[in-house]
Amino acid sequence: MKAWPFAAAALAAGCAAPRPAEAPAALPPYPPRGEFIEFFVSAASELRFFIEAGSLSVGPDGIVRYVLIARSPAGAVNVSYEGLRCETGEVRLYATGGEAGWSGRPGEWRAAARRWHNILMHGYFCPQRQPVSSRSEGLDALRKGGHAASKGGIDDIPRGF
Repeated sequence: MKAWPFAAAALAAGCAAPRPAEAPAALPPYPPRGEFIEFFVSAASELRFFIEAGSLSVGPDGIVRYVLIARSPAGAVNVSYEGLRCETGEVRLYATGGEAGWSGRPGEWRAAARRWHNILMHGYFCPQRQPVSSRSEGLDALRKGGHAASKGGIDDIPRGF
């Protein structure tokens, strides 16, 4: 690869290797109506979390994008369209959903500090800090309760937040 010497030189100089440009993120249809796949976050959480299967994508930029649904026991629902940048452990909120549809502008990339983001990242979509290779692989991980290549399994996900 021709990019390797540049990346090696950048790392040797203390610089991070350049990231591929982020691909435009088109918002999926709202409200989400497809298959909702539940994933476990914590016994301490009363919220239930779901990924809308039809929204899951892995871009050429390596970003895993999805619609996240969080539902409370009282029936309150939060819907968001988000992305994970696996190699840096960052998350980005693209939009939130409500009665009027999607709203908001894409936020900044920030460290994944919420438990559900870390679960999605380390247990399902970013094994070994690399994005799943396809939508199918991500859906398979959700349906099986975790990605086979997740080091140590979901119980070993960092809990320091």
